[in-house]
This record gives sequence, C-alpha cells and structure tokens, in this order.
Amino acid sequence: MDSVGRTIPKRFLSLVLLFLALILFAAAPRYASPYHIIQLTSIFMYIVLTVSWAVFSGPTQYMSLASAAFFGIGIYISAILGKVLFLPVVIGLGGLISFLLALLVGLSSLRLRGMYFTIFTFGLSELIRHFVLWWEVNETGTVGRWVVGVNPKVVYYVMLIIVLMTLAAAYIIKRSKFGLALRSIGESEEAADHIGINVNAVKIITFAISTFFMGAAGAIMATRWTYIDPSIAFNPLFSFMPVLMAIFGGIGHIYGQILGAAVLTLLADVLLTKFPYYYMLLYGIILVSVIVFLPQGVIGLEGKVKGLWKGELAK
Repeated sequence: MDSVGRTIPKRFLSLVLLFLALILFAAAPRYASPYHIIQLTSIFMYIVLTVSWAVFSGPTQYMSLASAAFFGIGIYISAILGKVLFLPVVIGLGGLISFLLALLVGLSSLRLRGMYFTIFTFGLSELIRHFVLWWEVNETGTVGRWVVGVNPKVVYYVMLIIVLMTLAAAYIIKRSKFGLALRSIGESEEAADHIGINVNAVKIITFAISTFFMGAAGAIMATRWTYIDPSIAFNPLFSFMPVLMAIFGGIGHIYGQILGAAVLTLLADVLLTKFPYYYMLLYGIILVSVIVFLPQGVIGLEGKVKGLWKGELAK
C-alpha cells in the first residue's frame, strides 16, 4: 500500500507540472519577446529530434546518424509544396514521406549492427544531401530554394503541438509491450528472437515512427528560415546533436532527453554570442566532461545525490 500511495501522488504531481508547463508555453507568445519565441522554437525543434532519436536508438542501442536525412526531407517537402498546399497538409506530408523512406531504409539496413549500421545511416544522410545538390545543379540550374514564410508565432505553436505528439508517442511506446521488445533487443537480440519477438518488424516499425516527427518538424521549421539549400537542410549537426543531447541529459529517461536538448540549445546560443571565437572549443570541453564524469547524463546526478544523502544520514 505504501508503494502505491507514493506512486499515485508522484504521477499526479507529474501531471500537474505538465499541465502548468503547457499553460505557460501556450501563453508565452503573449508575453515573451520575439527573440525568446524564436529561441523556444529552436528548443522545441531539438526536443523533437532528440526524443525521436532516442525512441529507437535508446533501448535498441542502434546508433542512428540519419536524423539529418529525415529532417531535411521535411524541409524540402515544405520548400517544394509550400506554395501549392495548405500548411497542415505540407507538415503531414513531410512526416509521412520521412516515415515511408525510413521503412525502405529499415528494410535494407536494420540487419546491420554496431558501427556498420552507424556508418550506413550517416552515409545515407550524406548521399541524400549530395543527390539533392546534384539534382538542383543539373536539373533546376540553381542551388537552394525560397520557402513560403509563416508568422513566427504560428511556427511556435505548431512546433509545440509536434513536441507534445512526440512526447506522447515516446511515452506510449516506452510503456507498451513494444517498448519491452525494444529493450529486449538492446540487451540481447538473439535472445529476443528466440523467445518469439519479431525482431526485424519491431525495429523497422519503431525506426519509421520516430522519423515521422523529424520530418514534420523539418517541414514547419523550413517556413521560419525562408531560404534553404542542401547544406542547410541536411546539415550533419542535425544528426550528431540529438545523440549528444540525449547522452548529456540521460538517454534512458524522456525528461533527461528534454533537459539535454533544452540545456545544450541554450548553452550553444550563449557561447556563440559571448565567445564566438572559442564557441566550439568550450562546447566540446563541456560535452566531453559530462560524458566522462556523468556517463548516465545530468539525470544521473539525482542518483548520486541521493546516494550521498543516504550515506550522510547513515552516519
């Protein structure tokens, strides 16, 4: 009874905090400056990329570096179709085409493991980037496209909705039998296969679901940038940053992934503004320090603090 009694208030408190945060973010455009709205939109973007990446790569331990490919697909869908279709349709198509591409990629690549899968996914992003560049140079005669701009507040609210959808999907998958199957694959793929889990189907479907939100986020973010080209849309940072953010915050916890995305986005902004010439050096030192001294991420500090506190009480 005690454990149940403690669990219910904790869940209730989490729901209350989530509801208050939602109200705060929903009201932010009324009171925050345009700069802070853009900054929050960037944080939302990286939360979507980080949580989406961790839905698949976290439990399975398959290190995907293809986030830039699916995010960039959404960006180009918005650039190509934004002038002829309504914004919700464009966003939906950005997610859907990313999902379908991920299904094809999953069928061909998820039999690979370890560094081979990592190299393949990074190569996929680079392949798509160079193919789009070749297509624009040789077929359209130009490099880059103008995108139909949208009011920054509209972009903000759409990104907030995509964040909520991503978090809901991540939570449902993690708590479902699907999530249990993913963790089993991460611990021992052979054992998971032997107990009757359709390993390939679980990996492919989860991988594809996670990319839907990346593509949708790319489609709406393109409207904020107004001009895009292959180097912007398929920037390798969109593949590497979600990995670093998840590791920084705590790859095994959704709130850790959110924290990592928010903190590193803000940190990058501050360092780039205050120390433009030493930005990458300082950023790298901070990331390496966290990975070395906090292998479980910033969230791992909670366990260490509790351990120290219990040790002091025992004395």
